[in-house]
Amino acid sequence: MPTPKKFYKKPTDSFETKIYNAVKKIPRGKAATYAYIAGACGRPRAWRAVGNILNKNRSRSVPCHRVIRSDRTAGGYAWGAERKINILKKEGIVFLGNKAKGEFIIHHLTARSRS
Repeated sequence: MPTPKKFYKKPTDSFETKIYNAVKKIPRGKAATYAYIAGACGRPRAWRAVGNILNKNRSRSVPCHRVIRSDRTAGGYAWGAERKINILKKEGIVFLGNKAKGEFIIHHLTARSRS
């Protein structure tokens, strides 16, 4: 009789888990940059990895639409950049042209958001 396959369970301190936890702390009406999230997770040069990981996210508990590019443009989104901008606007972020106003970008993460 064959032995059942053992499934690998990601450790809770994985980079992916750190990213998801950091993004969950971004409050409604604010955004953070991919580079900021990478730095907050201990890998400041891994902003592309942050984008790739968030692109695969399908959990509604992780508000990946609140992560934008360092130049304050929306960046990628699995359902399209236009939809991402519309969601951010509904949450209260103001855009001038295609860039979010700087006052809506967070520079530190605090207690977990409930939004």
